Amino acid sequence: MSDDEQRGRRAASVHRVGGLLGDLQAADEQPVAPRRRADAERNRAQILAAAEQLFAEQDPRSVTMDRIAKAAGVGRATLYRSFPDPSSVAVALLDEHERRLQGQLIYGPPPLGPGAGAGERLAAFYLAMLDLLERHLPLALGAETGPARFRTGAYGFWRVHVRTLLVDHGVQDPDPLIDIALSPLSPELYQFQRHELGLSTERIGRSLADFARQLLRSAG
Repeated sequence: MSDDEQRGRRAASVHRVGGLLGDLQAADEQPVAPRRRADAERNRAQILAAAEQLFAEQDPRSVTMDRIAKAAGVGRATLYRSFPDPSSVAVALLDEHERRLQGQLIYGPPPLGPGAGAGERLAAFYLAMLDLLERHLPLALGAETGPARFRTGAYGFWRVHVRTLLVDHGVQDPDPLIDIALSPLSPELYQFQRHELGLSTERIGRSLADFARQLLRSAG
């Protein structure tokens, strides 16, 4: 056998061994990623479930990352890999409920969805938001109070929706009015009216529906 043939066989042998080792390594590593994803999903579910209970049981602004980690039975590092602060945990919990309402605003029947006048749509939006706040106030207080409220994706969506209604109504300069129109939906204000003043959701809703129509009439 020539030297070239021997070198060729040795190279082929090395290539086969390397390929087998690579196949074994790939086979060994393949289940790891799904296992890690399953672990991460399970940890996230535990975190969200524990946090929702904490937000419901105490002042949401007093909930800390330490308390969430302990209640969820996960380490701080695991918690921080998914969420930077308690507010982001509340945002994740509230997100599903808000997305459902967003879909109704875009695709749902009037007056909440397209097809009604701007004043009636704004009134319907107020009533839908009050319902969301009534059912998920602890989460809203944990996610959307103070300056943080204006930086959430949901608030950005509400701004676009209200601006669209104002423009459709013929308001020449809608931008200064957008946040004025959204200000009655502050979770802190709703908490004050419902739990300190004792106003019913129905009473608040009637006043906000009238406010919506008057705002559009005066701005048009």
